[in-house]
Amino acid sequence: MIKHYLSLVSLLIVTGAAIAQTKPTAKPDTLRPLNPVTVKGYLSEQPVLSVPASVSVLGAAQLKLQPDNSFVTALNTVPGIRAEERSPGSYRLSIRGSLLRSPFGVRDVKVYFDEIPLTDAGGNTYLNAIDISNIRHIEILKGPDGSLFGANSGGVVLLNPVNRADSNYLSAGINGGSYGLFHEKVSLQNTSAKNRFNFNQSYQTYDGYRQNSRMHRTYLQAGDAYRYAPHSELRATILYSDLDYQTPGGLNLAQMQANPRSARLPTATLPGAIQQKIRINTKLLLGGLVNDAQLTNRIRNVLAVFGNHVDFANPFITNYEQRNENTYGLRTYFELAAIPKENFDWKLNLGMEWQQTNSQISNYDNNAGEKGDVQKIDKINTGQHFFFARYAADIFKRLHVEAAASLNYYGYKFRNLAPLNETDFIKRNFDAVVMPRLALSYQITNDFIWRASVSRGYSTPTTAEVRPTDNIINTGLQAQIGWNYETGLRLRNKDESLLLDASVFYYKLDRSIVRQLNPNETEYYINSGGTNQPGFELAFTDWLVKRKQNGIIRGLQFNTALTISRFKFRDYNVAGASYSGNRLTGVPREVVVSSLQTLLPQNFALFVQHNYTANIPLNDANSVYAAKYHLLQAKASWQHNISRKTRLELYAGADNLLNQKYSLGNDLNAVGNRYYNPAPLRNYFFGVNVNM
Repeated sequence: MIKHYLSLVSLLIVTGAAIAQTKPTAKPDTLRPLNPVTVKGYLSEQPVLSVPASVSVLGAAQLKLQPDNSFVTALNTVPGIRAEERSPGSYRLSIRGSLLRSPFGVRDVKVYFDEIPLTDAGGNTYLNAIDISNIRHIEILKGPDGSLFGANSGGVVLLNPVNRADSNYLSAGINGGSYGLFHEKVSLQNTSAKNRFNFNQSYQTYDGYRQNSRMHRTYLQAGDAYRYAPHSELRATILYSDLDYQTPGGLNLAQMQANPRSARLPTATLPGAIQQKIRINTKLLLGGLVNDAQLTNRIRNVLAVFGNHVDFANPFITNYEQRNENTYGLRTYFELAAIPKENFDWKLNLGMEWQQTNSQISNYDNNAGEKGDVQKIDKINTGQHFFFARYAADIFKRLHVEAAASLNYYGYKFRNLAPLNETDFIKRNFDAVVMPRLALSYQITNDFIWRASVSRGYSTPTTAEVRPTDNIINTGLQAQIGWNYETGLRLRNKDESLLLDASVFYYKLDRSIVRQLNPNETEYYINSGGTNQPGFELAFTDWLVKRKQNGIIRGLQFNTALTISRFKFRDYNVAGASYSGNRLTGVPREVVVSSLQTLLPQNFALFVQHNYTANIPLNDANSVYAAKYHLLQAKASWQHNISRKTRLELYAGADNLLNQKYSLGNDLNAVGNRYYNPAPLRNYFFGVNVNM
């Protein structure tokens, strides 16, 4: 199967190269102009074509094609990204790497909401608290990028809740589907000469495919931007999310084959998921102010102050955990622009980010979903800050050069409240680490760009790794560190209806942080060996039939994303066993996601997407694999103008049309061989949106 995809992609590359060197032959009056794709991830807006980094953008049009009930399907259209949802609401996310550190959640990836870090000082990111239907734009910076965003070795995700090209709108939508899915949303934006206010509300509930997998989320988000000068604005953002979801737990192969809808079953020594009423509740309140000020013609400053509060509860098989977390911080940077010259232009950025997260983590006996006797209560206060600088220059309007670096500081202190009732904190500070990045791109022709970069990755242990579920604080855990080497190219045609982006990289990671399990299924983390991570990524899009106003097919767009990973362990020894040379656990060798969007008369449209994922090693010994799978989804939609300002949209679709039996999120190195979290079989959805 993968050979057929590679042959197709090779043909498309050759065809695309030929098209890019010629002018479009379609009549001008049949085309709607396309806006060039731009990114803001590198502190100022610039065309994605010339960015000397692997950057992917999911704009409003692309997000609209995907189901808006989860981040997973949309993120998996990006090469190098693996998003999983073991049960509704339970996300995992990795960029160009393994999931060795992530039994659940997001680690080793830095996530921002506008200019506000969603990732706290302790490395926790509550991505599942966000409703993707309220996100208008996503940028993904792949590979270590600590030069501007601090400690990370995976990459950076930037979520933007506002599309600044929009003016005034009011929209509402409802969708539902199989297994009790219901999702409603309301959004509005009011824009005047100097002010932009937006508000989003949504509620989602889902019974789930398996026993003990019901979820619901209440979500409120508001923002206001005041333009107090021609190029300066003050933005305020606040969001509240209350997410509650049950977790069914993993099954072994025999259990999955017997009843894939079953929750984790009890054993002779431990109760099951239903008996212990396993679930997770996360209440997140986040807010911040961002001042984006053009101080002079050449000097700009961005200052963000922010904070968040999290209440977290997790009745699990062996204990009942509660976390109370408070984060506050600031991020600021200055930009100095050159006096433009014909063949030379440059920008200099200087900035810093500082965060403090104070956590109280409490563990109790779990008495069938109720708190019992205290096991342990700890306070952990975590701080991180970094200073960064970036210089970017454009030479002869063809060569773009960037040099950037950050100096990173990290530390934590802790004390036990129960049973020891300690009065003094014990401190653990890490040495300051420099994370440099050097990158360049060269415009070989107007439509063909080559790029290369080298960068250093550095990722400190998260609070959940320093104090894992065995309730023992591990002060010996070190940060992992590595170097990433990369080169790539971008190709377009004249109107950017065709875009090709390809890259080859090699990431060598040392002192890898890996998860280990005790016989009672509590976890702990160690540094062990490293990984060699060579890979290839390709993203291609083309309007095979450019958008027009007549004919049966009024637009036909093809997209494909190819990921090839050849990741292996290096010098990796655990409990006397050597796994050096084995494939990295949890990483498929090939993933291909392709789609076709067809625009039809009378505002009908059809979207079809196919996902091929190769087999996945489920343990470090590579003795058990999840089988490869093919996912096919389709969505049909119809839009109708009720009035000059009001548009109605009806849509219906289906997921997993091939009825594949697969696990979208496996428990790696699972005790009792309980690796599998079966995903839904063929299922359906439908909905209606009204936009005014």
